[in-house]
Amino acid sequence: MTDKRQEALKIISEMTSPEVSTALANAASSKEFGAFIGELAVRNVFGEVWTRPGLDRRSRSLVTLGILIALRAADELEGHFLIALRNGLSVKEIEEVIYQASAYAGFPAAYAARKVALETLRRAKVIN
Repeated sequence: MTDKRQEALKIISEMTSPEVSTALANAASSKEFGAFIGELAVRNVFGEVWTRPGLDRRSRSLVTLGILIALRAADELEGHFLIALRNGLSVKEIEEVIYQASAYAGFPAAYAARKVALETLRRAKVIN
């Protein structure tokens, strides 16, 4: 395992859970259709982008949330709302990201993100 890949898996573990990190680490050897996508996430997203020195994790979370809201990427948003909390964003700041996105990504995208945030943050017992 390369140092960069190990660093990526460490970051994934810190921002999500050791279980998610292990699942992604094992994805490349799976015979399941499309399983290699997890390895691409490890190598490219976390190994190359999240490890760069130009932004801290908190800032990367802010940018990531804005992009995912604009893309209406509900599945990814669910995980990244929790990652954002671990990276130091408050619930209020996440709420403000959604409001900000409404002006630039459109009301439907922001409203959909609000729904995902409500479900995710309630399930995590961060809000009522």
